[in-house]
Amino acid sequence: MAYGVTGTALNLRGAPYRNGGSDPSGFDCSGFVQYVFGQNGVPVPRSVTEQFRAGRQVDTPRMEAGDLVFFTTVSAGASHVGIAIGGDEFVHAPSGAGKVRVERLSAPYWSTRFVGARRVL
Repeated sequence: MAYGVTGTALNLRGAPYRNGGSDPSGFDCSGFVQYVFGQNGVPVPRSVTEQFRAGRQVDTPRMEAGDLVFFTTVSAGASHVGIAIGGDEFVHAPSGAGKVRVERLSAPYWSTRFVGARRVL
């Protein structure tokens, strides 16, 4: 299942960012997660806050491909979400970059804003 989720997510690299977007014509972060998991038959809530409550908490050393990774960006608590793809990488729809892309969890910007991971698979 994780292979399907990460494959779907990676195939969407380059899709544009769109506030409130939840399809390949444009995604926001939580819309991207909901779409990717939905394409693989796994329903997840729509908002970052609801996604942060879904599934079960995963300790950082135990994170696996397909886990949801959460960051505090625009407000306190979880306000941004991506999908772990293995190793030190995750895929997400960042507003600043303007398109779905892969980044490193260890990058200074993301590592200082990381607030947790959840497993919904």
